[in-house]
Amino acid sequence: MSMCEDMLLCNYRKCRVKLSGYAWVTACSHIFCDQHGSGEFSRSPAVCPACNSALSGKLDIVRTELSPSEEYKAMVLAGLRPEIVLDISSRALAFWTYQVHQERLYQEYTYSKAEGHLKQMEKVYTQQLQSKDMELTSMKSEVSSLKKVLEEYKKKFSELSEKLMERNRQYQKLQGLYDSLRLRNIAVANQEAAHEPPMIPQPAVFGFPLGNAPRFPGDTTPVRGRCGEGDFHFKPFFATSPPAGESGNSFFTFASPSNELEPHPGASRAYKMKRM
Repeated sequence: MSMCEDMLLCNYRKCRVKLSGYAWVTACSHIFCDQHGSGEFSRSPAVCPACNSALSGKLDIVRTELSPSEEYKAMVLAGLRPEIVLDISSRALAFWTYQVHQERLYQEYTYSKAEGHLKQMEKVYTQQLQSKDMELTSMKSEVSSLKKVLEEYKKKFSELSEKLMERNRQYQKLQGLYDSLRLRNIAVANQEAAHEPPMIPQPAVFGFPLGNAPRFPGDTTPVRGRCGEGDFHFKPFFATSPPAGESGNSFFTFASPSNELEPHPGASRAYKMKRM
């Protein structure tokens, strides 16, 4: 296949394939592939799909072979006068020139259209690039400001961490002092409890002693407590029958709340008041 045949394309708008084998040629200097030519020119009246020209003549549409045999080439113009052969050749060359010119115009139109589309896309992309550059600049400034804020927060965090460690050290120190004081108070309380005289339980029914119970020790003086003035700890007692010479009008006998409490002569046991 020669280079010239490569330049012949189907003039149907949606086809544009390279022609080979058979093609349909019209009197308006257009050429179509065998597929679209057969489909378009089978209807009556025939109309050129490229320029919408009416093709009503008998020879306005010709189906021709693009690669004729050698026998056809030898006999198609045989017997014709030279001026007729030249006229036929000039017409064929004019058809070819028109096809080349139309193809060039089509390529130029396609190129201009693609160039306009390219310029429009470049403009759009330039605008988008500028907007992205502005966004990038704003984001960089925002990132720098956020870095400054982050540094400030890091500084505050370090300061608060140091303060927290100092408070923890103070808390541990106070906890140690509290534990030592608590242990000392527990030891003092245990020592005081060990020096106090034990209470001897007496047999009784409903809180009243049976018979003549032995008397408690005569020390019924209340002891001043450590918690404050006026705080007393009362210990109950049960009174026995008074002696023969004493008056027995009251069933219970209470001791005086003075600092030095005198034992009642008619009672064997008295309230023992101890200041806390």
